[in-house]
Amino acid sequence: MIHIVITSYKEPKSTVRAINRLLEQENLKEKFKIILVDPFPEVWDYVKKRIRSKKVSFFLDPGDGKGYALNILFEQIYSKNKNDIIVLTDGDVYVSKNAVLEILEKFKDPKVGCVTGRPISIDSRKTKYGLWSKIAFAGIDKARRNLARKKSFFECSGYLFAIRNGVITSFPSKTSEDSIIPFLFWKKGYQIAYADRAEVYVKNPSNWKDWLNQKVRNVKAHENLNKIAPDMPRTKSLFNEIKEGMFFAMVYPSNLREIYHTIQLYPARLYIYIKAFIEMKKASYSDGWRENEIQSTKPLD
Repeated sequence: MIHIVITSYKEPKSTVRAINRLLEQENLKEKFKIILVDPFPEVWDYVKKRIRSKKVSFFLDPGDGKGYALNILFEQIYSKNKNDIIVLTDGDVYVSKNAVLEILEKFKDPKVGCVTGRPISIDSRKTKYGLWSKIAFAGIDKARRNLARKKSFFECSGYLFAIRNGVITSFPSKTSEDSIIPFLFWKKGYQIAYADRAEVYVKNPSNWKDWLNQKVRNVKAHENLNKIAPDMPRTKSLFNEIKEGMFFAMVYPSNLREIYHTIQLYPARLYIYIKAFIEMKKASYSDGWRENEIQSTKPLD
């Protein structure tokens, strides 16, 4: 059995699109269920009026954070059969029609415990924030290809990743689940795989306020790993950005406008780390659902 878990937050129109894309998966013969996780029951009311499928069900998020909700759900759908798969994605993104099949192909290797998909930015590179998202996703793609080829550890993408059922029942919630869950599998001897043809399409922030809120929150979640899993190999950090990303970003632009926008990216990335470190000294990271909502990543709602 495949459980496809969609975590959303008051984004009904985007969620309908996300569910439809999953119901339209091509050449998928395995039995699957889609579970929508949202803290707002009215989202389910909206969805079930537009999608009439017995494969889709609803789990009410208690509202204490994404990690807390997923931990409860993991207990409910737990299976001792390690060939059962849990696919995790979000309501504000949508996947390619071959995404689940490409992910399942990787799990044919019994040594693989986690599989991550490939985020694709749908933003235009003609805009500054669109270009920034293209650079970030291209850099992540390059890094994951290299690490996967070496069979090294790397973190997954919260936009789309999957795990074997029956291996873990819970995970620490005060960090990003796409980082800590792969590490828990890694410690149990499983490998991480990259399904680069399992694409997930993402709308990124399109203004400074939203971009800053999203990136600072992500940095705080990853830096909290130093407390939760100090022995975890870090693939997302300020040091790695400087080491691996600085030159890559420099050669990415294709015209003068893009060069100008790329130059602006360097101080912006440094600023989010400084801001995140300062905020973490004042208060510890909490797994609240989008402390500052990011409206520009919700194109349909």
